[in-house]
Amino acid sequence: MEAEEDKCVKFENGLRPDIKHLIGFSEIRNFPMLVNKSRICDKDSKAKANYYKAVNERKRKDFGRGKPYGRGGRKPDEGGPSGGRGG
Repeated sequence: MEAEEDKCVKFENGLRPDIKHLIGFSEIRNFPMLVNKSRICDKDSKAKANYYKAVNERKRKDFGRGKPYGRGGRKPDEGGPSGGRGG
């Protein structure tokens, strides 16, 4: 039993910090279960990273289109509701 606990501790120490942080609190001392939980955390972490990467790419692509609202292409010296000319 002590050998398996040592094996688990050694495995945890080799994990990436983000996974180690999540797994470490569980104090799992069953090696196959520890490996399985670590795989699940890794898979979830990669899925989250891919999601945010896609969201950021979408935002960058939409940013080039310009705002759907605003001044309608008028220059600041053309007047309009905010004044500009006259007065």
